[in-house]
Amino acid sequence: MTGTSHTTLSTAGRAGSECAVRLVDADRVQAVKSRMPAEADVVDLAVIFGLLSDPGRVRILIALLEGEMCVCDLAATTGLSESGVSHALRLLRGPRVVEVRRAGRMAYYSLADSHVRMLLDLGLTHVGHSGQHRLKMIDGR
Repeated sequence: MTGTSHTTLSTAGRAGSECAVRLVDADRVQAVKSRMPAEADVVDLAVIFGLLSDPGRVRILIALLEGEMCVCDLAATTGLSESGVSHALRLLRGPRVVEVRRAGRMAYYSLADSHVRMLLDLGLTHVGHSGQHRLKMIDGR
């Protein structure tokens, strides 16, 4: 390959391995590394995805796609206890996934911004595609 530097690293061939030698495209590696986000941003993103790993919190966020709701309404919608919803909302407020608006003694929660909405919309779309693929695999279609 012209104009591309490669580093060859020998590796011990494993049984069933197709390659006994690895080639590292140093130019590509450097280009990708130069576009890698700051470590703090990577950690923050991992925290957000970690929060999305709980089905109860995901249900709360999906409910909030419809607009702001109070803890009582979120509990009734998601089937979680009010204390469970409150705890989840406390976790989701930290990294600015949800925000709160107070009106007297009432607190109303909503998605923090359009980026959270987009993340959920894309995730749900992806799951819809993946779900269809999963069904095809199970049914043998």
